[in-house]
Amino acid sequence: MYIRRISRKNKNGSVTSYVQLAHNERNPKTGNPQAKVLYHFGREDEVDMDGLKRLAASISRFLGDEPVASEPKDSVQLSLLDSKTFGTAYIVDSLWHELGVGQAISKRLAQRKYEAPIERAIFAMVANRALDPSSKLGMEDCVKRDIALPGVENFEVHQGYRAMDFLIESDVDIQREVFETVADLLNLEVDLLFFDTTSSYFEMDDEPEEDSLKQPGYSKDHRPDLPQVVIGFAVTRDGIPVRCWVWPGTRQT
Repeated sequence: MYIRRISRKNKNGSVTSYVQLAHNERNPKTGNPQAKVLYHFGREDEVDMDGLKRLAASISRFLGDEPVASEPKDSVQLSLLDSKTFGTAYIVDSLWHELGVGQAISKRLAQRKYEAPIERAIFAMVANRALDPSSKLGMEDCVKRDIALPGVENFEVHQGYRAMDFLIESDVDIQREVFETVADLLNLEVDLLFFDTTSSYFEMDDEPEEDSLKQPGYSKDHRPDLPQVVIGFAVTRDGIPVRCWVWPGTRQT
């Protein structure tokens, strides 16, 4: 059983709508369901809407449900325009500024004439890797639809590549300034720095020998089932290399 609205077009071109109480019955000849009118409420513009609300409330009480509340006449209809993940990106942004990363980048951008927000593009790529790693192309949809990044309304792939070109030219200065900021922030006395430079895996037809450097282990590429090799080195704060090694073997120099 349901309330339905039917419309009729008049000779003058106007349309009159009527409200009816109906339910569906199966036609014994065709077997198809068809509406059977149980009650005519009359023209839609003349229907007692308050009376219908009282009827709905009475039916709800009979069924043991909560009464149907009448909507205020001045109620506003709301529609959802957008929904994004909010919060975690702001934590990353707070760390970004507290560690001085954004300041170090902006300082070097002041010497350039970029029209695009390069610092925010770099932040967007870092936040993406920290929260939900994806390709730069995938970031366009992610920033537009899924996640709210402070100061980033949209991300375009060409901005990401332009930002990476800038980083290649300025990475040494930026890294040094960020390091000095962190050392000062945490009151660190650092004489030796460790760099994990690369991680590679090998695809081999034969199993590696027992004393080979190429043994299974942790894989940054998510292939711990294959032989791994990690090369790293340590340097003094002045940038002088003091030791190199290969893991998981034991070779050192």
